[in-house]
Amino acid sequence: MEDAVPRIAMVGVSKSFPGVRALESVDFCLRAGEVHALLGENGAGKSTLIKIMTGALRQDAGEIRIDGRPATLDSPAAARTHGISTVYQEVNLVPTLSVTKNLTLERQPRRFGLISWRDAAKRARERLARLSVDIDVERPLGAYSVAIQQLVAIARALEEDTRVLVLDEPTASLDAREVELLFQILRDLKRQNIAILFITHFIDQVYRIADRISVLRNGRLVRTAAAVELHRLELISLMLGRELEAVDSAPPPAAAPAAGEPLLAAEGLGRRRYMGVFDLVIRAGEVVGLAGLLGSGRTETAKLVFGAVRSDTGRVRFKGRPITARSPRRSVRLGIGFCPENRKAEGIISELSVRENIVLAMQTKRGWLRRLPVDEQNRLASEMINVLAIATSDAEKPVGQLSGGNQQKVILARWLASKPRLLILDEPTRGIDVGAHAEIVALIRRLCKEGMALLVASSELEEIVAVSHRVAVLRDRCHVGEIAGAGVTRENIVRMIAGG
Repeated sequence: MEDAVPRIAMVGVSKSFPGVRALESVDFCLRAGEVHALLGENGAGKSTLIKIMTGALRQDAGEIRIDGRPATLDSPAAARTHGISTVYQEVNLVPTLSVTKNLTLERQPRRFGLISWRDAAKRARERLARLSVDIDVERPLGAYSVAIQQLVAIARALEEDTRVLVLDEPTASLDAREVELLFQILRDLKRQNIAILFITHFIDQVYRIADRISVLRNGRLVRTAAAVELHRLELISLMLGRELEAVDSAPPPAAAPAAGEPLLAAEGLGRRRYMGVFDLVIRAGEVVGLAGLLGSGRTETAKLVFGAVRSDTGRVRFKGRPITARSPRRSVRLGIGFCPENRKAEGIISELSVRENIVLAMQTKRGWLRRLPVDEQNRLASEMINVLAIATSDAEKPVGQLSGGNQQKVILARWLASKPRLLILDEPTRGIDVGAHAEIVALIRRLCKEGMALLVASSELEEIVAVSHRVAVLRDRCHVGEIAGAGVTRENIVRMIAGG
């Protein structure tokens, strides 16, 4: 295999978007009969690479070769003519249609100009048989589990001439038994000499199925190696790199509060196909960090604690009392705030003013029948703009016109105005400049000193180390351990993520 001509080779491939260098001189190859895992954090360039490989984007520079010959992949149709098929994380099929109709959509066999559904059903069974799947093809696709739907999507992608199969997060919604079923099918496809590109965030799965691993970081390919030759610790270090050097020299957080009655205690919390069962305790005046790679379950943990996602197991106590009928509204009224990772989609309302965004949580806490007087709104907005140094010409400016860092400050202001007992911050400094980053780290420390409890999820380990008294470490959507006190170091977190 080492000497064989790669099934697909990308040589010196680069791609830029306005203000962003997505890929820079990437050399990547995929061999016949292998599963090749592609890893990297957000913004590493994975999506851009597979879009170029599958014809959804054209590279700015570089060359693509199929079986050693130059190829032009200027559309998904062109990629398919070269035997390249893709299955995305979200199954792009129609759940209300039968399995047969999904598998033969736009490809129905015809007789005398009419669709022959008998032949279509036969063809659907043949496609599924290639994957050793035996189901009733006349039932609606939505009647089957997510795993079966994923396999149907793979069956649809596999043509007779398919030579490259790209799988984008295929196991994201599968449980352990379903993952094993998928892996067995991938092993069968390897024996059929199909080259498989496997994009995932699950490190354990990579070492179970992949022959080789490639790591992208900041648009560059930093390493390709056989899976057996790449230690987990080295893999994680390659993915993370070194960022936020300014935080490295910051003094450690103040001593953790003395052990006492937890402000919030989650016991056996979890949700099938979403997040493994976990326990979590947070005390007043304490910062608990959530650390792990992208896809490890940081955001899932934050949303389960806040009630933005309903758990199907476990319970949550706040100040010693169980929270019943858990929901974001219930959490807000108890004094729990949540700054989401995706501030544009889940945080700010860009058309509303800075003032209106700031008073949202306070108004929710009061209830919509007790409107906050306009004078009080103006006072709160003015106070928060000054306290957080929000750069805006006035409080009536639409928040969508502010910079990313100032939008983040507006979301923080919203929750601070409501005076929460516990504040959950998911990626509080993502996408903001160095100055705003330092201000938010300082703010977290100040709030902690004033007695507020904080749960901080971040992909940037230096940030977690700088602010946390305790750190819950996550891997593959499971809590795998906790580090406290002087043990909270970047090295210890990386080792625990790697399984040490």
